[in-house]
Amino acid sequence: MASRAIAPPEHLCLSGGSAGGLLVLAAAVRRPRLWNAVIALAPLADMIRFERFGIGAHWIEEFGSVTDPDDFAALLAYSPYHNVRPGTDYPATLLIGFHEDTRTGPQHPRKMCAALQGATSGDRPVLLRYSYQSGHGPKPMSQAVELAADAHAFAAFWTGLGVNRDDERRTHHARNHRNPAG
Repeated sequence: MASRAIAPPEHLCLSGGSAGGLLVLAAAVRRPRLWNAVIALAPLADMIRFERFGIGAHWIEEFGSVTDPDDFAALLAYSPYHNVRPGTDYPATLLIGFHEDTRTGPQHPRKMCAALQGATSGDRPVLLRYSYQSGHGPKPMSQAVELAADAHAFAAFWTGLGVNRDDERRTHHARNHRNPAG
């Protein structure tokens, strides 16, 4: 996007959950200068140990196994946790984990957060939002709304998204002047 002048890196945020969290973390670790923020919800991060946690053993066909030398080499090559490099200016990162996550496991976001916090040379934060009350799947509406609000606020702040006062006025006008006929 930056090379096509669609958006500069300081206005880009990667976001993904579960295996999508693995994808955005792998991209962030590999090319940290291409985005300003990353959000990883219940991600896989340690691909060398993934099959030992949660239902990871069921994903061996999809990801491979560390017991196979070729698979091990491939897993190590893209495992976000194992490719964090000290002294790198990583994007602002919000890792979201759930204590009761039986799919990816709660250790992935915790370990990745610690690794990035210890390695980053920049001043952008690496944060962990951790819930003890839920797991990988559906959440109560109030928790889902809070989670979405936190993630959107994080992305908006770190990509420079501001409130356009004209849009705010139009929204206010529309709310106060609805057609009663509906």
